[in-house]
Amino acid sequence: MGTFLMCRKEIGKMSSEMTETKEIKEDKKKKLIAQILKFGVVGGLSFVIDFLITMIVSFISRKCGMDVAAAATLGGLFGFCISLIFNYFMSMKFVFERKDDMDRKKEFLIFTALSAVGLGLNELILYFGVVACDKFIPSIVTEYPSYVTAGVKVVATGIVMVYNFISRKMTLEKKD
Repeated sequence: MGTFLMCRKEIGKMSSEMTETKEIKEDKKKKLIAQILKFGVVGGLSFVIDFLITMIVSFISRKCGMDVAAAATLGGLFGFCISLIFNYFMSMKFVFERKDDMDRKKEFLIFTALSAVGLGLNELILYFGVVACDKFIPSIVTEYPSYVTAGVKVVATGIVMVYNFISRKMTLEKKD
C-alpha cells in the first residue's frame, strides 16, 4: 500500500510538472504571437514609407528617362534606406527586447547589416521581377509601369519581411 501511495504521489508530481511545462509553452506561444503582431504593425508602417518613396522616386526616375526596371530598383533603394531608420527605432522600442550587454551602436550596425541582406533580396526581386514581367507581359509593363512596380514590390516585401523577423529575433533579441 505504501508503494502505491508513493507511485501515486510521483505521478501527481509529474502531472503537475507537465502542466507547468504546458503553461510555459502556451505563455511563450502567446508572447510570440503578440510579438509577430507588433512586428506586423511596425513593418506595415515601414512598408507604407518604403512603398511611397519607392513609387515617387521610380516615377521621377522614369520621367528623367530611366527604364522601368532601373527606376524601380533606384526607388527601392531610397525607400528602403529611409524606412530602415524608422523601422530600427520602432522595432527596438516596441517589438524586440534589447540585449542588456549590447552597445546601441553595435545593435544598430547588426540591424543595418541584417537589413542590407534584406535590401539585397528586395532589390534582386524588384529588378528580376520587373524584367520577368517585361519578358512575359511587355505591353502591361509599357502601359502600366507603376502597377507592375507596385505588384513586384508587394511580393518582395512579403519575402523580406519573413527574413527580417527571423534574422532579428535570432541576433538582436534578449534570450530568456
